[in-house]
Amino acid sequence: MSESARTADKSASKPPGLRERMRATVRAEVVEVAHRLFTEQGFDRTTVDQIATEVGLSRASLFRYFGTKEDIVLVRLGESGRQIAEALAARPGDEQPWEALRRSFDALGQGNDTTPEQVLAYLRMLQETPSLRARHYEKQLGWQELLVPEVARRLGADPGDREDTRSNALAAAALACLDAAATAWVACDGTVPLPTLLDRAMDALK
Repeated sequence: MSESARTADKSASKPPGLRERMRATVRAEVVEVAHRLFTEQGFDRTTVDQIATEVGLSRASLFRYFGTKEDIVLVRLGESGRQIAEALAARPGDEQPWEALRRSFDALGQGNDTTPEQVLAYLRMLQETPSLRARHYEKQLGWQELLVPEVARRLGADPGDREDTRSNALAAAALACLDAAATAWVACDGTVPLPTLLDRAMDALK
């Protein structure tokens, strides 16, 4: 291993410093306060100045943590994509790709300290706010990129083969089913469990 590689490896293994931990704490507080205000007042009626004031930051300082108001909402989606990808990689090696994708979505409900009502309100906000819907779609494309290599591995495919569309097709279809289930869950106001709706969607494409 080269000296530069060893240095990079040590940097990656180092625990976050005080500045990084403080930054993460502030970001988490901004997200918590913003989501409460969004739920109480609606996304469009909540201003960046309101969020900044409640957290004790200036408007300029808040924008150093988040580029846009939409980013405050969507930061959780980035975390969800990584959770799904990690769960997919951890599934049994002999499990079929479609079943592994379905089971990887279970990670979204694990270790979540929010109530179903909060999740329902969050999804409703995503679906009813045009600017968030567009950014949500962009985030899901990022999820797809995270899932494709593991799907390709399970198919015995070369992830670099641009002519082999199977991995992308399976990942995109699974995410479309997740989106359809989430839309139905909001529409029925949570009366049917989300996993049940997801099973129905994905079973239709088996």
